[in-house]
Amino acid sequence: MKLIFATHNPNKVIELNKQLPSSIALSDLLELGFNEEIPETENTLEGNAILKATYIYDKTGNDVFADDTGLEIEALNGEPGVFSARYAGNNKNATENIKKVLKNMEGVTNRKAQFRTVFALIIAGKLQLLEGVIKGSILKQPQGDNGFGYDPIFCPNGYTQSFAEISLDEKSKISHRGIATQKLVAFLKNRT
Repeated sequence: MKLIFATHNPNKVIELNKQLPSSIALSDLLELGFNEEIPETENTLEGNAILKATYIYDKTGNDVFADDTGLEIEALNGEPGVFSARYAGNNKNATENIKKVLKNMEGVTNRKAQFRTVFALIIAGKLQLLEGVIKGSILKQPQGDNGFGYDPIFCPNGYTQSFAEISLDEKSKISHRGIATQKLVAFLKNRT
């Protein structure tokens, strides 16, 4: 089965390919030569995922899925949430985003947070939403060099390491995107 992942982020593709069965051939937008940015103008993760998947499906007519992911921090009323990639500005700078979160969390004792991923899958014109959530806490400073985005300041519940200190294999099993991917694989297997 051929499936387009409507992303320009190679890190997401690497994470997903670790979990997908070999029967699913995943292509990203860069492989397709699609370099234009898809506007994320919705105010929910679900809305942005649907917008991106629909945009690529309408352009190509191929089966596609898109994701939107947000870090939701309890003490910040769910921020950065849908604005996670652009929290510190439209340049999508992960280091600046982390600095802003840590500044906003100074002196805050409630460090509870969660990563949430929503997949919008369109197969044969039909839309299916799948969600993955991992709960954890915000660290007081970045730890680790692996991963991307907010990984260095997010510690999943039950762990003492940040996502940036956990191996990619381990992260793929427990992460928000990993959970959503497991649901995606199960959904695709049930269709065959």
